Amino acid sequence: MNSVGRFRQMLLKDDFIVAPGAFDCLSAKSVELAGFSAIYMTGMGTSASRLGLPDYGLATMSEMVANASAMAATVKIPIIADADTGYGNELNMARTVHEYERHGAAGVHIEDQVFPKKCGHLDKKQVIPRQEYVSKIRAAVGARESPDFIIIARTDCNSVLGFEEAIARANAGLDAGADLALVEAPESIAQIEKVPQLVQGPCVLNMLLGGKSPVLSLDDVRDLGYRVVLLSDVLLCAAIRAYDSALATVRASRDPLYFPNTMAVKEIFQRLGAEKWDKLRVEQEEAIA
Repeated sequence: MNSVGRFRQMLLKDDFIVAPGAFDCLSAKSVELAGFSAIYMTGMGTSASRLGLPDYGLATMSEMVANASAMAATVKIPIIADADTGYGNELNMARTVHEYERHGAAGVHIEDQVFPKKCGHLDKKQVIPRQEYVSKIRAAVGARESPDFIIIARTDCNSVLGFEEAIARANAGLDAGADLALVEAPESIAQIEKVPQLVQGPCVLNMLLGGKSPVLSLDDVRDLGYRVVLLSDVLLCAAIRAYDSALATVRASRDPLYFPNTMAVKEIFQRLGAEKWDKLRVEQEEAIA
């Protein structure tokens, strides 16, 4: 079974899915090796790591798909990818779904911000009319080749038009054929609790460190009735702090070989499958001999 089918099976089995955010092949491999069942390709992390730019809708569809493709080729577990607004109208949305599906993603989430968008946990966002959003969700659902490919209807209107409209849009997205609904950036524990009660279908929660939403334990999120939780920035924040710490240590100690709590080069190669490539090299040499 491919990753698309595996993710669909997780949903059918009522599994609670925790998908840490990864932003490149190395972080994706770390999520897999840690034993998680799915990965979230974060748009914020992709923009930061590949472009050195903030999540302001500056990454193009082809750049986002290229990152998802590389990550999907690195791991066996499903990847749910940030597809922003679909990068245009319904035609662009259809092509976006085609490209993500063709390059190995198990699903995408699509939001109702205007384009260029902003990170959902920032202020001064703008959203498109509800009917236009529903039309784009319908286009995404109609564009997928496999019925197992997951479409997540995400709405960012909570801080723009209010919680009631956010719930209405989440339900409208599900009515248009989306598989899950994501109300981005609920602003209180009460709102987090109400989303699965008011949305008439399976729900996703996106949790960020320092975002607009309170951070709950994973058990609490599961018990509230969410089916999927995305930990968008957990690895990105940890990585940046680790980079800064290592470089500060080298600069202060003047010892380039002193890195506390890090792994040796040999371990890195092992993590990336060097043993498989060594075996292939030996087999080729023996065949030639």
